[in-house]
Amino acid sequence: MTQILQRHSIQGSGRASARRWARGLGSVLLAAALSACSSTNFVATWKAPGVAPIDPQGSRVAAVVMVKNESARRAAEDRLAAEISSHGAQGVPMYRMMPEAVSPGDEAKAREVLERENIKGVVVLRPISIEKEWVVTPSTYGDPYYSGYWGGYYGYGWDHPYGDAANVRVDHVVSIETLLYSLPQNKLLWGGQSKTTNPENVDALVSEVATAAAKELQYDGVIVKN
Repeated sequence: MTQILQRHSIQGSGRASARRWARGLGSVLLAAALSACSSTNFVATWKAPGVAPIDPQGSRVAAVVMVKNESARRAAEDRLAAEISSHGAQGVPMYRMMPEAVSPGDEAKAREVLERENIKGVVVLRPISIEKEWVVTPSTYGDPYYSGYWGGYYGYGWDHPYGDAANVRVDHVVSIETLLYSLPQNKLLWGGQSKTTNPENVDALVSEVATAAAKELQYDGVIVKN
């Protein structure tokens, strides 16, 4: 049996959340690499009504990762673009299309660039929160101390409220929002929220989220299976 004792989170919305996420990402990934293996799962998804399966083969799709840290953003967009391309579309990192002197938050310029580059869709990754979970795994319940409440666990439990009979680890959980937009329609086609436990690095995090998102998109009938 596993019990979650405590949770601390870095969360919020918009630019402030992205700044906090970018600042904390490096230390979180370092700590996570020293703990358990990573895993990603989608906890919620949404599909626009009436969306027919899309064949992404050959379509130019922009990879956008909304974080303020420039090096983290570029690495993440490169990885996301590669994952998009592996599913038949032509993934293009957003930073490669925008002039370096232009802020990635400049909507008018971004729209001008994407229309000029004939981009048909956008896949967006945006961090929502980073959380720390302290996980305590008690010792085996076959231990003699646990066999009876009186003359056993009662005295043992009170003498060892935070005792050495438990294994403690810290898991790092990164929540990511993934969105798929059709630019010709200017319409959200699909959205989902994922949680990744103990990501090893930015590449691994983006790769896991993108791979999991592709499976969800196929399962929800948004894109055809390749």
